Amino acid sequence: MSGCCSSPRQEISYPKKHVCPKNGQAYGQVSATTIKHHIKAPWEWQAKEQGYYFCSDPACDVVYFGQDDSFIEASAVRTKVGVKDPSGDALICYCYGVTREEAENNPQVRDFVLEETKQKRCSCTTKNPAGNCCLANFPKN
Repeated sequence: MSGCCSSPRQEISYPKKHVCPKNGQAYGQVSATTIKHHIKAPWEWQAKEQGYYFCSDPACDVVYFGQDDSFIEASAVRTKVGVKDPSGDALICYCYGVTREEAENNPQVRDFVLEETKQKRCSCTTKNPAGNCCLANFPKN
């Protein structure tokens, strides 16, 4: 049996960090699956056998890049990337649609997301453009 629900193939290991081809800073790995969930035309993008990375620098137009220095800019991504957009309506939690403004104005929001995360009721690896947990993006109390 083949298809999307079959056993995953053996994963190849890539460097955990790589340098963004635009700003020269090193950033962490993100899966090709995460990229496919966020780009405007995933059917036009062909993942290669290489590591992919997420650039979190707000001043850099690159959102995703590969070890081969290929990149995907913010204009090719469907949603605002919260860590790159300082506006109040930018999402900081993609699983529950929490904006920066909501998180700043209501401490219950962080508590809710924290509990949902503890209970493993989130989908950060695909819903968050960075491919990881959003809790670090919440305002510090």
